[in-house]
Amino acid sequence: MRNLTAFFAAILFLCGNTLAQAHDHSDHQEKNPVTTVRMQDDGNLPPPDSLAKARLEKTPRHPEFVDVKMDGGVSIRTFVVYPERKDKAPVVIVIHEIFGLSDWIRGVADQFSADGYIAVAPDLISGMGPGGGGTDSVKSRDDVVRLIRGLSPEEVTKRMNAVRAYAVKLPAANGKSATVGYCWGGSQSFRYASTQPELNAAIVYYGGAPDAKELESIKAPVLGLYGGDDARVNATIEPASAEMKKLGKVYEYEIYEGAGHGFLRAQGGRNGANLKATQKAWPRMLEFLKKHL
Repeated sequence: MRNLTAFFAAILFLCGNTLAQAHDHSDHQEKNPVTTVRMQDDGNLPPPDSLAKARLEKTPRHPEFVDVKMDGGVSIRTFVVYPERKDKAPVVIVIHEIFGLSDWIRGVADQFSADGYIAVAPDLISGMGPGGGGTDSVKSRDDVVRLIRGLSPEEVTKRMNAVRAYAVKLPAANGKSATVGYCWGGSQSFRYASTQPELNAAIVYYGGAPDAKELESIKAPVLGLYGGDDARVNATIEPASAEMKKLGKVYEYEIYEGAGHGFLRAQGGRNGANLKATQKAWPRMLEFLKKHL
């Protein structure tokens, strides 16, 4: 009896821990209470989370890691993927989610490269992990989240500026640049546009808008792409849209009904709505980038 009691207590403990951890951005995961769709990587869209590693292992493009030096001795570990083209290309800076520089973010960068852009994905917690490492040095996802939440807006801008300055001067780059971010990174993409006047475009995937005061200094056109079932983030859309319109600035957005937060990562979720959102959002974004880059 004592053994049975101990067994069930252990099960309850593990379940309790699982539930306690699931509340933080759990809607990024492909498995959720809504039916999932079996996914295949057709190469025309970024991979879902479950297929990202396989995509990276077979990419025909040229990926590499570089260390972007900052003042003060810190280096930003950055994943760079070059497109296969004969002319110079625009740069897209891929800003990771609150989960750090993951295989999935690198898979997204690879897709940008497939679509003709130099994709640059910095690990924004470089130097903050154990032994001065970044995302790869941190033991748990929760610890990565804590480190990213500890980044001040000023520090993010400083790191982004260093990466952008490096990227636009690459011999294969044409000097134009855009940011694209996801969730936390989406919010940072929108906010960074208010601090970097030379940015040519900013893409926001399901990230909140900055305060009205910050919108005043945005020069780059902004495109927002949102899941319909994401009230927390979507509550910021209309106020930002009204203010950007009043200021005479470009803020276009689309909301995909039935899709959830993190739909690009969790493409198999929500009875196919996340995949449909991805199939609409990605070409819409490419159209926007082509126009402004």
